[in-house]
Parts: sequence; structure tokens; C-alpha cells
Amino acid sequence: MYDYDVLVVGSANVDLVIGVERRPAAGETVLGSDLAVHPGGKGANQAVAAARLGARTALLARVGDDANGRLLLESQQNAGVDTEGVLVGGAPTGVALITVDPSGDNSIVVSPGANGRLTPEDVRAAGPLFHASRVVSAQLEIPLESVVEVVRQLPSGTRFVLNPSPPQALPAEVLAACDPLIVNEHEARVILGGGAVGDDPAAWARELLASGPASVVVTLGSEGALVASAEEEAVRVARVVPVKVDAVDTTGAGDSFTAALAWKLGAGASLVEAAAYAARVGAVAVTRRGAQESFPTTEEVEAL
Repeated sequence: MYDYDVLVVGSANVDLVIGVERRPAAGETVLGSDLAVHPGGKGANQAVAAARLGARTALLARVGDDANGRLLLESQQNAGVDTEGVLVGGAPTGVALITVDPSGDNSIVVSPGANGRLTPEDVRAAGPLFHASRVVSAQLEIPLESVVEVVRQLPSGTRFVLNPSPPQALPAEVLAACDPLIVNEHEARVILGGGAVGDDPAAWARELLASGPASVVVTLGSEGALVASAEEEAVRVARVVPVKVDAVDTTGAGDSFTAALAWKLGAGASLVEAAAYAARVGAVAVTRRGAQESFPTTEEVEAL
């Protein structure tokens, strides 16, 4: 019996968000809205998103011993996330600087802070959390060597979900553990080496699948998503139909998608079923401003 449906291993940041009419070009200054401060970070976002949907969720992360760290811990606990695995100290809490334009698109710069001090030793020390979890989800806002250690700590029968963001080349050991690897267009191109990979998302999915993962999900924003898996020595690629909404802020949408997909997979849904549900969760999230405060409950998703 698992104590947790989802264990998220990843980053916890404070998001400093400014709305702009347009993002500045190199050397240019633009005026923006009042500064808004929100709890964020891909790991913390995924944990809150999963918990809000009803998943029993734990977070393994590191924050600073400062006001931002306390804000993040409070946000997790209010959402119902088990913070036993959140370590405190070693560096200031990570910070993300985010600009959001009128279409809802965002640009983000992250100062990792304490996230960069989540070490392989920390991961090994959290062994009991791994054994208590049905699905483990990770991202790349923590050191890659720590993500490698996450893979090495996975118990038999525990599923590993990875969103390689921000993207970088991945060791074969990590790729082979992914079920699924979740990427957007930019992440897919980086993981594939940035070469001439063409413009066909289905081809990206097949190439990514050939690199080692058991399954792949390519998110396409307003165009939905593609899922790819190997079945009986053949590759099956299926399209997930998009949910049409009026987006106001895409911050955190990918994190809510990943969290929902991980939870549904752990509950026994097929990859296509899980991705379709995750698309609905992400669609609700983009209709609201902010990251964690935009994540819906199960009831809100069903009402969409």
C-alpha cells in the first residue's frame, strides 16, 4: 500500500511577476504593472497541482531559511502537501523573474538559490519517501546529478515522470526510466540535439521514444498534445484534442498538466486518458493569473 500517489522531486521558487504590454528587446526598458509575489517553482507547482486534484502528495525540495522559504512551506501545507521532505537552509530560496504579456505568454529567468543545493545525498536520504510513493515526478530546476540519483532510488513498480525543463541533454540512464518523458516543442528540440528534426511533432515523438523512454508526451499548447508509446514492437502515436479557452496567463500550466498526468497514470488510467485529463486541467489553469493559485480542483475540471 502506497502512502503517496505522487512524490514530486524538484524546485521551489518565489515568483516575482510583472505584466507588460510587450516583452523588452535587447537593451530596451519597458514599463510594467505592479510587482506580484507568488509561490512557485516547477516542483512546488506540481505538488500543489496534484494535491488540489485530490492526490496524496509529498514534496522533496530545498528552500532557504528566509521569508520566501516560509511562504513556500505555508503554500504547500495549505494545499495539503506533505512537506516532510522539504529541506531548509544552505542558500537563499530560489527566485523566478517572470514577465507576462497581454496574450498570456510569459518569459522566465530563474535564480536557483537553494534548489541548486538539493544534492544526490539529499535524494538518497529520502529513500523512505520513494518507497512510499506510487509515482515520482521530477524536472530540471535542480541539479541533473540529483535527478540521476532519483532514477537510481526508484523502487521496482514506482513510475517515473520527467518534464526536462529547463531542457538539456539527458543521460541514457534517465531517458530509459521515463514513463513518460513530457516535453513541449522547445524542450523536444533540445533533447533531440537541436539539429534538423523537422516540424512534425509526431516525428519528434517517435525520435524521442527511440532515445529510450517507455513513453513520450509532446505538449502543443493550444493545439493539444501527442502521446507516443511502443506497443507490440510498433510505435503508436495518438493526438489529444485541445480544450479551447481564453488564456490570460500560461505561467504554471505545464506544471499542472504534468501533475495531473502523473496522478492519473498512478490511478491506472492509460497514457491517452491521462493526457486528455491533464489537458483539461491545464486549460482551466491558463484562464487564471498566477501559477499555484490558478490550479483547479477536481470539481472545477469536471465543470469545464
